[in-house]
Amino acid sequence: MPLDWNDLQFCLAVARDGTVSAAAKKLGVDHATIIRRIDRLERDLGAKLFARRKTGYELTDAGRRAASMAELIESQIRGGHAEISGDAARLAGTVRVGAPDGFGSFFLAPRLAPLADRHPELQLELVATARLFSLSKREADIAISLALPREGRIFGRKLVDYHLYLYASRDYLARHGAIATRDDLKTARLIGYIPELLFTPELDYLPKILPGLPAQFRSANLIAQLNAVLAGLGVAVLPRFMAKAQETLVPILPDDIAVTRSFYLLMHADGRDFPQVRAVADHIYAAVEAEKALFLDPP
Repeated sequence: MPLDWNDLQFCLAVARDGTVSAAAKKLGVDHATIIRRIDRLERDLGAKLFARRKTGYELTDAGRRAASMAELIESQIRGGHAEISGDAARLAGTVRVGAPDGFGSFFLAPRLAPLADRHPELQLELVATARLFSLSKREADIAISLALPREGRIFGRKLVDYHLYLYASRDYLARHGAIATRDDLKTARLIGYIPELLFTPELDYLPKILPGLPAQFRSANLIAQLNAVLAGLGVAVLPRFMAKAQETLVPILPDDIAVTRSFYLLMHADGRDFPQVRAVADHIYAAVEAEKALFLDPP
């Protein structure tokens, strides 16, 4: 019996969202319709696709194969629609980019205007927040990450290395005294991340560069940390590309304390060749390459 694409679409929605209610809301149908369609697909395939848990629906091995097949069909449909409608030529449609808050808000957002001017029918969505993005669940078409994925059909390429240094405001140093040595940092008010809310281990650098010195102000948001430093609250490790433009900030012990991290641009294998996705990715690559010194030069 031939499979119904709509049934596969319901399966994929539940696989991505984890619950029937979330999938129903996204597809604009009721709860019972989702369950009925999945039951029918399981009968047609002769296999259980989901294990029903109290916390939601968990894919079985057969379910993972079905979801992968549905993703491939979805990508082919999207690509075919673009070719037929002419969207591939004129670069119309929506492209969502997920990025860390600092990179997305401070670097990328101000550099998207030329892309929007070239392609007025292209709709850009930038989700600039401190979290990981699931490309397989279509949370984004492009993700900027601090590490390459270890599994999945994800295409990744290094975007740029970047440097981080300790910074404080001139006002803070005037009130609390200059910081000339590491020992001086023992009495400094440190700013850092909330450990249990770190979305990636690459951000857990404060305990490595200043072991035994806890942060007295913590935030899961890098922009909040920057604003706290600007207001004279304390000392924080900040990316050079964010801090350089702030005239009131002073690098602390830059010859002694420095961190290097990397940004990677990730795309799902099924979507990376869509013309509109490729155009946005190429623009990001070009924007970073043109201003690479902003990420890597001394503070």
